[in-house]
Amino acid sequence: MECYVYRPTGVCSREMRIYHEDGKIVKFEVVGGCNGNLKGVSALLSGMKLEDAEQRLSGITCGFKNTSCPDQIAKAIKEILSK
Repeated sequence: MECYVYRPTGVCSREMRIYHEDGKIVKFEVVGGCNGNLKGVSALLSGMKLEDAEQRLSGITCGFKNTSCPDQIAKAIKEILSK
């Protein structure tokens, strides 16, 4: 299992850790942000293919911001997939 650490920008969360193996998300952790919502997102991502998660979360905004924690997760996954 590999852990990818991502530092998001433009959102409340400060750090995201995506544990992945064989093209699937095993575990997702976040430091900062909306605790309950991100626990829910983490539960939904567990076992999901990286490509599927990236497609579903990309482009989601938060209020009047042009990004969100889910969008930042998608950006992190895109970086994982580009390697």
